[in-house]
Amino acid sequence: MARFHHFLVAFATLSFFSATGAAHPAARAAASLVGYLTIVFLGADPYIYFYLSQGNNPNAFTALNNGSPIIKPTKGTGGVRDPAIVRGGGSEAGVKWYIVGTDLDISKTTWSASQRTGSRGILVWESTDLLTWTNERLVVVEDSTAGMVWAPEAIWDASKGQYMVFWASKFYNTSDTAHTGTPTSTVIRYAYTSDFKTFSAPSTYIDRTPSDTIDLTILPLSASPGLANADVAPASETFLRFVKDETLKTVYTDYSTTGLFGTFTRPGGSSAYIQSGVEGPAAYWDNEVPGKAHLLLDYYGGSGYQPFETTNYESNSGWTASNKTAFPTNLRHGSVLPVDAGQYAALAAKW
Repeated sequence: MARFHHFLVAFATLSFFSATGAAHPAARAAASLVGYLTIVFLGADPYIYFYLSQGNNPNAFTALNNGSPIIKPTKGTGGVRDPAIVRGGGSEAGVKWYIVGTDLDISKTTWSASQRTGSRGILVWESTDLLTWTNERLVVVEDSTAGMVWAPEAIWDASKGQYMVFWASKFYNTSDTAHTGTPTSTVIRYAYTSDFKTFSAPSTYIDRTPSDTIDLTILPLSASPGLANADVAPASETFLRFVKDETLKTVYTDYSTTGLFGTFTRPGGSSAYIQSGVEGPAAYWDNEVPGKAHLLLDYYGGSGYQPFETTNYESNSGWTASNKTAFPTNLRHGSVLPVDAGQYAALAAKW
């Protein structure tokens, strides 16, 4: 691992300079960011794995911890899928991170049962350094009418001063306690929290009945021109959403310029989409190219995540496949976090 660490640090350092060798940073979206941390699960293995980018290459990742899990749940079903890493907001910005995930080990159940009588909780871990993850907990967020809670994620909502947490659920009639009848369509739900321990009463965020909707992720746009990464500039009221139509098996994007609860526009119309036969979108900004976005899409029936990119991010048709020569295979639904030099070096050194 030491050799890998030295290579990564050298690669990251070299990426700061122009091809001519000038000793100044190249034009970039966020000069403090030198790489990316990706967290995923691996299909049949319902645990959390970490992958670190090769410097600032957004499509080249190497497994940490020799490819072994970083986190194995001890609560709930003992399995976790769809892990999402959440940046701290407000007073926790830069000093706190959370991981949330689906409480599901499919080897212990069936897909039918997991949606009728599945877990109604969210698995949570927290960290102050991205290295040590503690305070594992399973927090129930839906009542007994819900069939499941899937693919939770969260985003800091500056207007509320709290985290907006969202997930997918379907519901059964209150008299159908065994959940054997016909449920509602699957919808996206949300609640607010300050500590990922106590949550507000949930409400519905996206309802596309009769279509089922799952796997929402939200990418905020920076308010500062030329700085697309919201980690390094105040957030604007523009948000990009990426979501799966579970009925049609497509992932599409829509966007709002008036906040998380503003009017969202789906570029290309109501039937437009980015790719079909995919799920688990993970979106992130390029650390070096202002206005360039990356998107991982999980080909769940095949080789897992594949990378896409665009500079026309308010579009369903402008995404192209990225170079995947150094992109690992069989990575499943997760998320990506940009990291600075200190975080990058610490992650590489620990594992």
